[in-house]
Amino acid sequence: MDREVKEQYQVLIQAKDMGGQLGGLAGTTIVNITLTDVNDNPPRFPKSIFHLKVPESSPIGSAIGRIRAVDPDFGQNAEIEYNIVPGDGGNLFDIITDEDTQEGIIKLKKPLDFETKKAYTFKVEASNLHLDHRFHSVGPFKDTATVKISVLDVDEPPVFSKPLYTMEVYEDTPVGTIIGAVTAQDMDVGSSAVRYFIDWKSDGNSYFTIDGTEGTIATNELLDRESTAQYNFSVIASKVSNPLLTSKVNILINVLDVNEFPPEISVPFETAVCENAKPGQIIQIVSAVDRDLPPAGQQFSFRLSPEASIKPNFTVCDFRNNTAGIETRRNGYSRRQQELYFLPIVIEDSSYPVQSSTNTMTIRVCRCDSDGTILSCNVEAIFLPVGLSTGALIAILLCIIILLAIVVLYVALRRQKKKDTLMTSKEDIRDNVIHYDDEGGGEEDTQAFDIGALRNPKVIEENKIRRDIKPDSLCLPRQRPPVEDNTDIRDFINQRLQENDVDPTAPPYDSLATYAYEGNGSVAESLSSIDSVTTEADQDYDYLTEWGPRFKVLADMFGEEEESYNPDKVT
Repeated sequence: MDREVKEQYQVLIQAKDMGGQLGGLAGTTIVNITLTDVNDNPPRFPKSIFHLKVPESSPIGSAIGRIRAVDPDFGQNAEIEYNIVPGDGGNLFDIITDEDTQEGIIKLKKPLDFETKKAYTFKVEASNLHLDHRFHSVGPFKDTATVKISVLDVDEPPVFSKPLYTMEVYEDTPVGTIIGAVTAQDMDVGSSAVRYFIDWKSDGNSYFTIDGTEGTIATNELLDRESTAQYNFSVIASKVSNPLLTSKVNILINVLDVNEFPPEISVPFETAVCENAKPGQIIQIVSAVDRDLPPAGQQFSFRLSPEASIKPNFTVCDFRNNTAGIETRRNGYSRRQQELYFLPIVIEDSSYPVQSSTNTMTIRVCRCDSDGTILSCNVEAIFLPVGLSTGALIAILLCIIILLAIVVLYVALRRQKKKDTLMTSKEDIRDNVIHYDDEGGGEEDTQAFDIGALRNPKVIEENKIRRDIKPDSLCLPRQRPPVEDNTDIRDFINQRLQENDVDPTAPPYDSLATYAYEGNGSVAESLSSIDSVTTEADQDYDYLTEWGPRFKVLADMFGEEEESYNPDKVT
């Protein structure tokens, strides 16, 4: 029986006894028989050639087609396993079984390229997973079919010749210098021209430019390796025939160093030496720094400058490992004789071109104990004898300050007393100071004096008028324009001075004229210098300069005041 031909049968069964004259009795029943499946049929492909067409742009891992073998068995006896037979193009594809439909699904393992290969042919084998050993002799339970895959051409973007471009350029290279180029091609059959662009998102500062046709990259700015040692940006290539098809590649540009900066001494720039130091002691280890980014193996050398090599108090010992030691050359150093030493050190690098610089190391002499521990390096240790404490120094300074305050107070009181005496005395007529109680007045108060001699002789000659009495008929009226709030005080004063110079009734030149509006709220007080003249001109304060530097400020104070007084400038 063959289940694949007929799976079920019905059998009519009759039972009859043999007793009695009438021939016995009989009964019937129907029996349903279902055949159980056995794996006695191999899978078979319904056709021997499967032809699939696949676009070259299909992504890796995508299903590009299905094939099917038929097995008339049932259940697990009909389960099929598909395998690609090794051969032409089989390594680009893979096949798996769809458990629901028992179809073979062909998937792409590697990218396709129409321009490289347009078709692939390989064989697929279908076999049963569960074999029945009773039917091994029937024959192999598998079948094969040929699969042909045709690659369809697709319009693709340009392809760069490299996945990454690395270039090098020296810093400070002139703008416009070409440093490299990129290449991209349209690999389609009808190849198109390619245009190049720099991705502005990756090179926002526009340090570089690219030729759109040739793909050459040039500098657009002066590059400084100390600022940026490496640049990373992207270049985009697009097809002229279809600008929407673009590809991108990364550009890595390394900026090479040019030895443009000399090395310099690194901190510290100041060190100390003990007064009791011995010759040959290393008091400080120094190293160098270079603003250039030195390559591996950069070496620095240290030495004394030529002018310091003659009878040096210190010397430089180069350790040949980019460090050097400051070495003493004397047996002891005195703070009282010299507090500071300045040691010029020449540092030179090993790059090309060689750069060097002279750096000054400051060495301070300090008081140390027997173990070389520094005890003091301040001003107190230099100027005060050993054993004088800080408290004693403060007491001395306070005494000096108090004495200076007493002297300043005494001199100020003395000057104030003399000034008050001159201002209140009405008998002293040397300066002819006259007090007025009314605005612009005072002419009547001067009749008791013959002040003609104080007049300008030239003015007397021109006017031919007696200056010792007040004229009645020739009195010139004074034109006094109203004072506006915005009148310039200086112009007003100059105008009044000119009127008094040509007015024969005006007081003498050394008289004091006051104006009523001047004193109201004026912070400048009187503009005349007559009140400032005292008899202190004969006072000599030069002795203050002999008191030493501690009284220099006081001496300069009175010296400047003496110089500031100039009788010729009194109005």
